[in-house]
Amino acid sequence: MSSIKTEQEALDEIVAHIKDQGGPFSDWYCGITENIDSRLFGDHKVPRKNHWRSHKRCTNSEAARNVEKALLDNGCDGGPGGGDDDADYVYAYLKTAVTDP
Repeated sequence: MSSIKTEQEALDEIVAHIKDQGGPFSDWYCGITENIDSRLFGDHKVPRKNHWRSHKRCTNSEAARNVEKALLDNGCDGGPGGGDDDADYVYAYLKTAVTDP
């Protein structure tokens, strides 16, 4: 079980990870979910090993949505409105030929 992050902690940690990769924010996809394994590794086909990705569990879905919006505002791909009231994970991953998108 991952530790729960405040909105600011989650945003800061994901942004730092994206900046470490060195590419533009537009090369990254972000979203929210209640089931990180199913969404990230199943739906989006993100490899579990040797792939740039980050996910954080927030205090609630509102905090996760706010982090998602901030990532979108910074230029990440994705769109608001996903998930439901239980979606407390926010995630971002580097889009590659194997991910969807």
